[in-house]
Amino acid sequence: MNIDLKTLPSSNIYHLMTQTIIPRPIAWILSTNQDDTLNLAPFSYFNAVCSDPPLCMISMGKKPSGDQKDTAVNLHLGAFCVVHIAHVGQSEAVTQSAATLDYGESEVDVNKIKLTQQADWPMQRVAGCPIAYLCRVHSTTQIGNAEQQLVFLEALELYLDHSIVSTQNGRIEVDAKNVNPLARLGANQYANLGEVFNNTRPK
Repeated sequence: MNIDLKTLPSSNIYHLMTQTIIPRPIAWILSTNQDDTLNLAPFSYFNAVCSDPPLCMISMGKKPSGDQKDTAVNLHLGAFCVVHIAHVGQSEAVTQSAATLDYGESEVDVNKIKLTQQADWPMQRVAGCPIAYLCRVHSTTQIGNAEQQLVFLEALELYLDHSIVSTQNGRIEVDAKNVNPLARLGANQYANLGEVFNNTRPK
């Protein structure tokens, strides 16, 4: 089957892309609303894009109403947020936090998600997430005919749960199986890591 994407509406293209660019990591992003309540939402148009400075990128569309998503409103230049990598056991909480709520209505409160204070961070993080990045908005831009907002986040600090790390030859190693990260597939599907194997890259 060969599909000419130029002939399809954006909703169909989104459906196909999210079913074929798989698996995708999920950024579970905690940000601060303008009234100081907290917003928590998952994004799977997400990945690392630069190491110097350490940048990741998220892309988001708009609410069904056409309004900007709450996270987009909150992530203005210089704003702080925390990007979490959730584990498979948190899949229900991640999914529920994707619900469209009124601005200022906190997914943290609605879903009774426990937070914990991280020393010297300006924001709390989600308790139980094995990986969390304290980030500051580096830059934003708009792209596409339907105005997807791209947000580049500079990672300032990284939290790693002690259960997922070891030190080998002076370097920190993260055990992916112990992380057991939640991955996004198409439609309502998610995945775990399954089998983890090694292939040595050529020099």
